[in-house]
Amino acid sequence: MKIFVGYDTREDIAYQVCKHSILARQPDADVRPLKQKELREAGWYNRPIDKLASTEFTFTRFLIPELTNFKGWAVFMDCDMILTTDIKELFDQADDKYAVMCVQHDYKVKEEFKMDGQKQTIYPRKNWSSVMLFNCGHPSNATLTQDMVNSPEINGAYLHRFSWLKDEEVGELNHTWNYLVGVYDDIPHPKLIHYTEGGPWFENYRHCEYNQEWKQELQEMMNE
Repeated sequence: MKIFVGYDTREDIAYQVCKHSILARQPDADVRPLKQKELREAGWYNRPIDKLASTEFTFTRFLIPELTNFKGWAVFMDCDMILTTDIKELFDQADDKYAVMCVQHDYKVKEEFKMDGQKQTIYPRKNWSSVMLFNCGHPSNATLTQDMVNSPEINGAYLHRFSWLKDEEVGELNHTWNYLVGVYDDIPHPKLIHYTEGGPWFENYRHCEYNQEWKQELQEMMNE
């Protein structure tokens, strides 16, 4: 089970806690950080710094099919998340007829700015790509090469809207697998909590919803 977690140098603690939440429930998981600096040094990523990109992994997540040699299934998830269950439950939903599976959110942004002061951008299929179950060997993902990801003619909107795929190639997951804190309020114990508007590692969000779950995960990590 390959899990790629978006890594941002500004949120190392968020990545560490996210990783712990996965491995504590599934020790056999293969968790890898998508570090832009390392991908640049290895020749995988050479796009110029994008001032509109809200994180360091805005584009690098789309390298995953080629990073896995276009074989098998892999999960991508943002670092501002924690798992509350075995991630195998997510992999068990993999359906070979889809190229990508995700939670297909349909909501309006409430806040003008993100947790770190970045201005919110509004676009169709917002947050769909924050958790992706990638069918890396699907024929339609063969076009998702590093040349495409690095092409200046391919913008973020094209990738985050899954524009390289047909609509019927995008499968749907229940929103418990990408539960947006501050947006949803209908599942008491979601399986994947996404602190999309700001997490407890930021001063202004110390007491956000589900802050105790994140803090408990942090404490368990520190105890180990």
